[in-house]
Amino acid sequence: MSTVRRSAGLLLFRVVAGEDGLPDAEVLIGHMGGPFWARRDAAAWSVPKGEYEPPEEAAAAARREFEEELGLPVPAGTWIPLGETRQSGGKTVTVWAVEGRLDPARAVPGTFTMEWPRGSGVLREFPEMDRFAWCTPDDALERLVAGQRVFVERLRAYVREGRAPSEA
Repeated sequence: MSTVRRSAGLLLFRVVAGEDGLPDAEVLIGHMGGPFWARRDAAAWSVPKGEYEPPEEAAAAARREFEEELGLPVPAGTWIPLGETRQSGGKTVTVWAVEGRLDPARAVPGTFTMEWPRGSGVLREFPEMDRFAWCTPDDALERLVAGQRVFVERLRAYVREGRAPSEA
């Protein structure tokens, strides 16, 4: 019997004026680190998130992963549930949005170790995320891996229309 893999994360946002005069949300996303993603931009960015296993709660994992991946505390604010989605690889991802300010230049990313080049026997350390950026929703939709784009769409509906993200 296989276990469902679960991941949780936080999508930091700030409300800005959209091109049409309506409120919109810029989001903070991170470019995935390591050699596989080094030369990619489109669909190579992610919400700061990571895997967890019970008994850890999703919200606790989201906070832990944000702090590990950025090396900074989660800004104070209300957590807005953006729900969950199942990615193509089968992992279930749960995300919250938090309104806040953060300077991406202050981030000190966590690292992971892997054999590189593959088969070489050499272990190297890479940042989990190698850079962070504030993006408009349209830019984020291009940059994010496909399975996470729904969270930007839900957040945008929440900010623009005042609807609960689960209704978006």
